Amino acid sequence: MATTRSVVITEFGPPQVMTLQSRDLPAPGAGEAQLRQTAIGFNFIDVYQRRGAYPLERPTGLGFEAAGVVEAVGPGVVDVKPGDRVAYMNAGVGAYADRRTVPAEKLVRLPGSVSDEAAASLLFKGMTAQYLLRKTHAVQPGDLLLVHSAAGGVGQILTRWATALGAKVVGTTGSPEKREAALAAGCAAVIDLNQPDWPKAFLEATGGAKARVVYDAVGKDTLLKSLDCAAPFGLVVSYGAASGPSPAIDPELLNKKGCLFLTRPSVFPHNADPATFRANAADLFDAIGRGHVAVDVGARFPLERVVEAHEAAEARKVTGAIVLVP
Repeated sequence: MATTRSVVITEFGPPQVMTLQSRDLPAPGAGEAQLRQTAIGFNFIDVYQRRGAYPLERPTGLGFEAAGVVEAVGPGVVDVKPGDRVAYMNAGVGAYADRRTVPAEKLVRLPGSVSDEAAASLLFKGMTAQYLLRKTHAVQPGDLLLVHSAAGGVGQILTRWATALGAKVVGTTGSPEKREAALAAGCAAVIDLNQPDWPKAFLEATGGAKARVVYDAVGKDTLLKSLDCAAPFGLVVSYGAASGPSPAIDPELLNKKGCLFLTRPSVFPHNADPATFRANAADLFDAIGRGHVAVDVGARFPLERVVEAHEAAEARKVTGAIVLVP
């Protein structure tokens, strides 16, 4: 029987509530695959869940995505086999572990062009960008986009991919230090969200033009002003809440702001069906292969230093992705 070290929380709170525990890992059952994980992705939803903003039944693990190698499969599994390099992003919480058993249908095989670290860094974030660019709005050449948190993990991927599709991206960041990372990702201009009149700065940067789409992952602190940056009949996409839950919006306000469209999508419903998930992943892997999407790992932490990883993320000390290494 294999053993695993996994992060567990029994109460919600600061990073220190996370503990690393060892336990036996039974052989995989029907439809399951057991992995030796080689790289684990960090996402800000992990922080929300640790804090209790998105409550989980406790005790619970944390983390949604990882890459690794299949060590064993249970009865009925035909899609993957021992030795396959695989990744996942929607097998339930618990990715913070060095070994894990998951439903095999949640796995996607990795092509040789995508490293384990790239997969763990890019799958959740890249699949988020994939549905935002392909499904929420099919980005076209010439589209003007406003991307909040453009120096963050999703923001950089979204900016690079949208730019490759021919869109013009204006980004925002929460600190001047992140400006260069946003510019390097392809932003035509970068706005400092600490400016109270940042929508005015956005319009100055675009010559008065408003955005076809505003991608807002900040939430509470930005959403109302994001409406002011959208062109008539434009789309405001609230897909995250880094500053807290977004305020309620009166539908009449959307009318007054220019007959705007407002949506609150998420990555999991877009990839709930295994075949759809693998097709979307193939689209992402193709974008990686073309150089449209690249991993920018800002920091690596051993699994036993997961507390430090969360502290760094919450303090906004890391530009780009964070990877946990088992």
